[in-house]
Amino acid sequence: MAMLAPVPTHDTRQSDGVRLSTSPTILEAIREEACNLAVWERAPMAGLDTIITPELASIRFTSALGDLPERLRKELRAAGYPQTEITDALAADIDTLAARYAGIYGHSALELRLEIVTTNSCRKFHADYVEARLITTYVGRGTDWLSNADADRVAAGGDPAQIRSLGPGDVGLFKGKMATEHPAIHRSPPIEGTGETRLLLVLNPARLATAAL
Repeated sequence: MAMLAPVPTHDTRQSDGVRLSTSPTILEAIREEACNLAVWERAPMAGLDTIITPELASIRFTSALGDLPERLRKELRAAGYPQTEITDALAADIDTLAARYAGIYGHSALELRLEIVTTNSCRKFHADYVEARLITTYVGRGTDWLSNADADRVAAGGDPAQIRSLGPGDVGLFKGKMATEHPAIHRSPPIEGTGETRLLLVLNPARLATAAL
């Protein structure tokens, strides 16, 4: 069965509002006042890139947490995902992330988006109008993000000194405008015209099911 490869150490770092670790418990740091982005660094899912094509339909629905696993599997079949162990592993990983995200904030229902992305999508740096949004890219380039210092440079009309990115498989909790005056600033990586395909998962609380990555 396809599964996430283990990472040997739990290295934890923090800098300028960001907390990063190879341990999933780092996502709980998003509740800290000084943290606007928590990143669980992990390896990409083995074999998933072999079944992802632009022809697969994107998925979007809102569900009570307890109903989400069954609804997700129905949506995956309807979207054209093959009935293989790789798809089963993807569904199981999404179930786990949904439960972890809901547990951090006490959500009983979530909006789930699993999107096939071949364009630049939200190409401008921005913050989301949510409390916190979970984002992971299973296949392709991950979400670009800025340190607080670089976010200030962009807000002032300048260019960032460094654009950082989530790796494939990494899970980010991006604090939004509803939770802080210093939300996580991020964008979709510019891939239009490159022939690249991304498989992107976004989780929102159901009551704040808004668009935009």
